[in-house]
Amino acid sequence: MSARLLMILSLGGLCAVLAGCGGDEHQDIKNWMASEQATMRGRVPPLPQMKTFPVVDFDAAQVTDPFQASKLDPDKRQSNRPDTNRRREPLEAYPLESLKLVGMMVSKDGRPIALVQADRTVHQIRVGNYIGQNFGLVTKISETELSLKELIEDSNGDWVERMSAMQMQEQEVKR
Repeated sequence: MSARLLMILSLGGLCAVLAGCGGDEHQDIKNWMASEQATMRGRVPPLPQMKTFPVVDFDAAQVTDPFQASKLDPDKRQSNRPDTNRRREPLEAYPLESLKLVGMMVSKDGRPIALVQADRTVHQIRVGNYIGQNFGLVTKISETELSLKELIEDSNGDWVERMSAMQMQEQEVKR
């Protein structure tokens, strides 16, 4: 016999052995699975009844913003109110833009004094004085600048702090 014929016979024998493995050996397991599957039923509970809620109309344009700082902290809102009962100072009659910081000097006790010109009059301003029409409280005076804290009323009626500054005005020397 040739090698070729021997190879064909061995392949044929292998195919016969493999064909014998696919018989009814696992048929009993297949029958049990089919009978168990027939008796199985799902157990899903019914959905709960939906509750109905009344319809409420809401107009956001009529309501103030609840997330404003003054709404979240009512104590801060009251502390930002300007004192309208105090006596007004002369430079509160002028808008801040019309005032000019023209100089600075030091008092006898070492405190700085700013020289502010309104119209043709020069006024002496110290820390704690008020200037401008927005309740501007002078907080700091330096050689070149006057710093102040103003209170501005916003569109909701809340008072908001704004920091402002007046710079020293350069004077031209006439010859």
